[in-house]
Amino acid sequence: MTDTTADFHPLNVAAQPVFDAVLHVNPNEPEFHQAVHEVLHSIGPVLERRPEYLDKGVLDRMVEPERQIIFRVPWMDDSGKLQVNRGYRVQYSSVLGPYKGGLRFHPSVNISIIKFLGFEQIFKNALTGQGIGGGKGGSSFDPHGKSDAEVMRFCQSFMNELFRHIGEHTDVPAGDIGVGGREIGYMYGMYRKITNRAETGILTGKGIGWGGAQVRTEATGYGAVFFVQEMLAVHGESLEGKRVAVSGSGNVAIYAIEKATQLGARAVTASDSSGYIVDDAGIDLGLLRQIKEVERGRIIEYAKRRPGTRFVERGNVWETPVDIAIPAATQNELNLESAQMLIANGVRAVAEGANMPCMPEAVGAFQDSDVLFAPGKAANAGGVATSALEMSQNASRQRWNFADSEQKLRDIMADIHDASFRAAERYGTPGDYVAGANIAGFERVADAMLAQGVI
Repeated sequence: MTDTTADFHPLNVAAQPVFDAVLHVNPNEPEFHQAVHEVLHSIGPVLERRPEYLDKGVLDRMVEPERQIIFRVPWMDDSGKLQVNRGYRVQYSSVLGPYKGGLRFHPSVNISIIKFLGFEQIFKNALTGQGIGGGKGGSSFDPHGKSDAEVMRFCQSFMNELFRHIGEHTDVPAGDIGVGGREIGYMYGMYRKITNRAETGILTGKGIGWGGAQVRTEATGYGAVFFVQEMLAVHGESLEGKRVAVSGSGNVAIYAIEKATQLGARAVTASDSSGYIVDDAGIDLGLLRQIKEVERGRIIEYAKRRPGTRFVERGNVWETPVDIAIPAATQNELNLESAQMLIANGVRAVAEGANMPCMPEAVGAFQDSDVLFAPGKAANAGGVATSALEMSQNASRQRWNFADSEQKLRDIMADIHDASFRAAERYGTPGDYVAGANIAGFERVADAMLAQGVI
């Protein structure tokens, strides 16, 4: 993708100069450009109806992060050799509350990806209605293949710099790709040591025994399925008997598979960077967890141990005929060709479990074919919503049980669906959840910006 407006659909005449400035000031950041363009494209009707957003420079301020932090992370590997990675924290918008968003440890991490994720997080968090701002962070460090001791040393070094930029009323990071309970634990321990504060609300995704919340681990995957359930219900349909394809085999994928199965669907796929599996009998969650969470093995091991399972090396999981598709691996994993295969095979609904996993032309194909499509900022908001619930429990020194926490998550996802659905209808694009989610989130943030003055 090049840094020219020719790569994108035309925008509202008032929004185009804002996007041109984004391209000029942020060159060579295609993921960030894509995220900004999607939002600006969706809110065209809002700008026509509410010109005060333009007159007061809301867009110009919104596309610029409040703060960008880049830092060096030196650490020693097990052989005693010094390694150096780059760390990031982009604190995008605090107008609704403390910055909130995950940390991603993956070789693909760069400033463009962190800014795209942080920008998306603004609107996703606004949709939850829980008083949290938008931010994101991470590093190019790859925890795969590293020993626990190496991961601990990296996390401690990362937190040795990050600690000065976060706080329970300032910025509350969570996990993301490559950052699970192990990494959160190491970082929280280092934060506690450096600050001499048992400030459990500083990170979310903690262990249940030391400040964590029930359902936080399951929340993103569960929430995506709850959103699909809400979309289908509008049309008098349910998940019962539906065949589901899920990409990935990490936290989001595993719990999307679990909740879909509990609600009567049959999840038949999972994947990793080596390929994908198809288990027509339905994914055996116990086996998948053993391989991916305990052994940290490759997905082919599932096929070796589960009779009747087919493994496709480096294939395209979306060629599998299904009713529901949940891309839950990484950004831009589902292109136009994949979308066309899903459509040809009769897919009914697609929900983004990952952040921006569908390329713009794929989204367009789904919408043109009347496939129900749920964008990530709505469908995968369950993770950050439950993170905010964890923050509430930390602040009040309370613990809620699993059933109560899951019901709160279900209610939040229903509210997000309804807000997105109503916003789309209000601005003349009924059934367009991309426009609806962007508009509903944007209006909440923009109105708060106007109320709080030029800051």
